[in-house]
Amino acid sequence: MTTIVNRFVTAERALRTAAPHQLLDAVRRVLTDQYAADSVELYLADYGLTVLQPVSVLPHTLQPVSVANSPAGRAFGAQEPYVEPLPGDSADGVRVHLPVTVRGDRLGVLTVTLPDGEHADGCLGELAEIAEVLGHEVVVAERDTDLYLQARRRDRLTLAAEMQWQLLPGRSCVRPEYELGAQLEPAYAVFGDNFDWSATADRLSLYVTNGMGEGIEASLLTNLAINALRNARRAGLPIADQAALADQAVYAHYRGRCYVSVLMLDIELATGRVRAVDAGSPRLLRLRRGAVERVPFDAQLPLGMFEETDYVAQEFAVEPGDRLVFVSDGVYDVASPGGEAYGDAALARAIQSTRLLPAAEVPRAVLRELSGHRGRGVPDDDALVVCLDWRGREGPGKAEVRVLG
Repeated sequence: MTTIVNRFVTAERALRTAAPHQLLDAVRRVLTDQYAADSVELYLADYGLTVLQPVSVLPHTLQPVSVANSPAGRAFGAQEPYVEPLPGDSADGVRVHLPVTVRGDRLGVLTVTLPDGEHADGCLGELAEIAEVLGHEVVVAERDTDLYLQARRRDRLTLAAEMQWQLLPGRSCVRPEYELGAQLEPAYAVFGDNFDWSATADRLSLYVTNGMGEGIEASLLTNLAINALRNARRAGLPIADQAALADQAVYAHYRGRCYVSVLMLDIELATGRVRAVDAGSPRLLRLRRGAVERVPFDAQLPLGMFEETDYVAQEFAVEPGDRLVFVSDGVYDVASPGGEAYGDAALARAIQSTRLLPAAEVPRAVLRELSGHRGRGVPDDDALVVCLDWRGREGPGKAEVRVLG
């Protein structure tokens, strides 16, 4: 036991003291020395969540691997270690694929080749913990190096997309009360759609936004709105006042020429009570006990359309087992080659067909179905899907769950 603890501590210390751009070298060195690894590779999920990109000295020397049909992709999708026997004359050697995840945000996969399968079974838990530590260090290192952000790129990002991705909190998040997943498309050329979330011990704030326009102008508009909302939220203001202050900030700059649609939710973690402000086009659908229905709100003006707009929060409640799916107009307004809009009916079918997937997988699956409906390669508008699975909190003081409005 002492040996196990010591080698894990050695691995953890090596990662925490490595230079930001040398995390892979550090983990490779310690896994070779302490765990007799033959090879170690780190793969990060690309922006489109279609491939796992290798992290190596640029330009990349390894090929990307598919998220959909590869052993590493299996570990990424299931969020469980996957042990792959080595082919040919490799005797008992195995390749272990370990999810690299930080608080539910799925970054990629650490692949470790070991000469002995029995040895792999004995240290699988340690290797999984090392992969988790590596994930935390990658997140911190991104403040000081571009290596990991560059490694995630299958193609070049547009400037607007670069701005939008830097604004996001992550693409998935897990807490005892809920699971979140989100995805933007086209991943390498998105411009106006965005999402934001933040949690405390008591509350979850979730925003889904759609800035008007195209390209950099749309991205600049959304950046202003999101940062205005964050500024108001961090000042401790209630959700309706957050909307009002962000509305003033956008109007003061654009004088009504441009505006931002936003759906804002503030969820009380202990009770499931939700306060919502619907200011524009994003929609919310709920899967509850097998039935999909749209959650109706009183429509209010988008942020920045007019000066000093007042906003009113509405209330409803979520129940354990609810799945909430948020979509932008780039989803429900998409037309087929024959001119038929995707709409609520198709969305309901997509939500039903993905009901067994975890929240982090749902947005990409829905966007795949949307692409089939569109029937052409290049979308006219960017599209956003956010999925929230609500588990709730057990214990005394939990309020009766009922629809309030």
